[in-house]
Amino acid sequence: IRTNPNENKKKSEQFSTRGFLEGQFQPRQVLKVPSKDSVADFMPYVVPCTITGVGRVSMYIAMNYIVASSLGTTDMAAQVIILSFFSCVCMLADSLNMTAQSFIPSIFERPKSKERADSLKKITRDFMKAAGIFGATTVGLVACLPVLVKLFTADASVIALVNSVVPLLMINFAAHAMVCAGEGMLLGQKDLSFLGRAFAFFFAVVPWAMLRVRDWAGSNLKLTTLWKVFVGYNCFRCMTWISRILFLERKTQKEAAALSVPPVNFFEDVDSISNSLPDVQTIPLAKSRDEGAPEELAVAPA
Repeated sequence: IRTNPNENKKKSEQFSTRGFLEGQFQPRQVLKVPSKDSVADFMPYVVPCTITGVGRVSMYIAMNYIVASSLGTTDMAAQVIILSFFSCVCMLADSLNMTAQSFIPSIFERPKSKERADSLKKITRDFMKAAGIFGATTVGLVACLPVLVKLFTADASVIALVNSVVPLLMINFAAHAMVCAGEGMLLGQKDLSFLGRAFAFFFAVVPWAMLRVRDWAGSNLKLTTLWKVFVGYNCFRCMTWISRILFLERKTQKEAAALSVPPVNFFEDVDSISNSLPDVQTIPLAKSRDEGAPEELAVAPA
C-alpha cells in the first residue's frame, strides 16, 4: 500500500486537542531561569504592567476599606453584589486590550512610511468603533442589573442601594471599553513611559481622593459617593488615553510627511539658477600693463 508523504505531513500538522504546546513544553521548564534575551524583551513591560495591576488593586482595596469601616453591613452587602457584577461585565471589554496588543505591534514595527501611518490611523479608528460597540453592549447589560439583583438578595434595602449605583455604573461602562482599547493601543505602540507615569499617578491619587472624600463627607457618606469618585477616575482615564492616542497619531503623520518630502539637491538648484540668468556681453577695455591682452568688462544686455 502506497502512502502519500504529503498526507502524512498534513496529519502531523493537524491541531491536537491537547493544545499547540504538545511536545514543546515540559513541566520542569516552569522552574527554569529565563535567558538574558528573554528578560531584556520583557523588561520594558514590567514596570507599567506591574504598576497597572497594583494601582487597580489599591483602588478597590481603598474603596472596600471605606465601605467596611465607615458604612454599614447593608452597604457592604450591596458593594459585594455590585463588584461581582462589575467584574463579570469587565471581562467583555478587557478583550479589546489583549486584541490591540496582538494586532498593533506588527504595524507599529514597520519602517516609518506613509503606508504605516495610514495603517495605524485606520486600525485606531477600527478599535474606537469596536470600543463603541462593546461600550453599548456592556451598558445594556448593566441596565439589566435591577432585574438580576433579585437573584443575589431578597433584602429590599440592599436592592435599593444596588439600584442607586446603576446609573453610575452605566456611565462607567460607557467609557470602560474605550479605556481598555486605548490602553492596549498604547501598549502596542510601546508608549511604556507614559503609561508607567500615568498609572503611578493614579496609584497615588485615586485612593487618596477616596480617603479625603470620606473625611469631607463624614456622616453623610454614601455608597454612591465612592462610586462617583471611581467613575470620575475612569472618565478621566478615558480622556487621557484618547488624547495620547491622537497625539501619537499626529506625530506619526508628521513623520511620514517629512519622509515624503524629496531631499534638496544643491547642485541642481545652482544649475537652475545659472540657467535663469541673462546672457552676458563683454566690452574690451584698455590693455593691462602686465598683460598684453585687453581687459574686458562684463555688461548685461539692456
